[in-house]
Amino acid sequence: MKNNDLQLGVIGSGGRGGHLARIAHNPGKGARVVACCDINPGTLARNRTEFGRDVFTTHDIEALLNRPLDAVIIGTPDFLHEDQAIAALQHGLAIYLEKPMALTTAACDRILATAKRHRARLYVGHNMRHMAFVKKMKELIDAGAIGEVKACWCRHFVGHGGDFYFRDWHAERRYTTSLLLQKAAHDIDVIHWLCGGYSRVVNALGALTLYGDLPGRKPPVKGPRHINLQGVKFDEYPPATLRGLNHRIDVEDLSSMQMQLDNGVFATYAQCHYTPDYWRNYTFIGTEGRLENFGNGEPGTHLKLWHHRSNYQAKGDRNYKIPMEKGSHGGADPKILAEFLHYARHGGHTATSPLAARESIAAGCAATDSLRAGGKVQHVPAPQPALVRWFAQGGA
Repeated sequence: MKNNDLQLGVIGSGGRGGHLARIAHNPGKGARVVACCDINPGTLARNRTEFGRDVFTTHDIEALLNRPLDAVIIGTPDFLHEDQAIAALQHGLAIYLEKPMALTTAACDRILATAKRHRARLYVGHNMRHMAFVKKMKELIDAGAIGEVKACWCRHFVGHGGDFYFRDWHAERRYTTSLLLQKAAHDIDVIHWLCGGYSRVVNALGALTLYGDLPGRKPPVKGPRHINLQGVKFDEYPPATLRGLNHRIDVEDLSSMQMQLDNGVFATYAQCHYTPDYWRNYTFIGTEGRLENFGNGEPGTHLKLWHHRSNYQAKGDRNYKIPMEKGSHGGADPKILAEFLHYARHGGHTATSPLAARESIAAGCAATDSLRAGGKVQHVPAPQPALVRWFAQGGA
């Protein structure tokens, strides 16, 4: 470590990867971005302005991985995660891998096995575990505020679905598997975390109910189309007026799944990509009460808890205001980068978990199989016991 700073490389240094890199880059105070890899020459030029003229820039991942690095941030599209994560882990580097971990359960297991084999530190970017409202719900549940959790419902209103997920490669199964994996990975992870178990039986229903019929598609391109939101009007509504969507759309825009966790909890997750509002609503029901969030970190976000029998009571028995926090994603991004950098340097346990990241993908993949088989019940495969033991101990 030069000057005691972690030497960071970034794979996919535009978009999400570039955003994370700018948060992590703090020369002289713990971490320095020293190498960037991207296929866009304009992105690399911007990186040299952002991180200094001496930053190494390349379009060749292996050239970056052969630099004297301590850790790597991988912020590329989902379909590249498996190969890039395995390559970085084989170099023994600590890696921050943006969610979703990979596109299949088998791919996740290969990543986990590679981290174990090379004793490399693997961290997956499930930043919702650092959001203030999720942490408060976790705190209340763990303190027994609603007794023993028995059920969870999550409604995901994806108000910008047409803009973020149907204009580019996200709209194609070959690059995402499904939005029950790509978009729902966060929520499945939160459900697992707060309910204290992992999905073992799932079923799902859904369809492409709106965006598949819209005219004015972009022309086909070779390979995956990358999003360009310049000029997009985010207040355009209703969604049937949207134009310029991806030439190929074969993922579902409406879906729901049911989960039976290994501890007996039952959970339901529903997702719609053309609602007028954009937020997530969780309800946790226990043997002694019910807990629900209103808002995801915006001004006015609060939790309500009911623990007395009554007819509908809008105020709840208890109300918890969630303070605004600085930083993107409700203050979660700075916190998750700080945790990753500490983990890269010192190891140990973290709020996020590579094993849990794998379990969210496994549930999403099984739910996708169910959805496309007309709702047939699917069993979610458990990870290998050796991997469970390794990551339960904190990994490397």
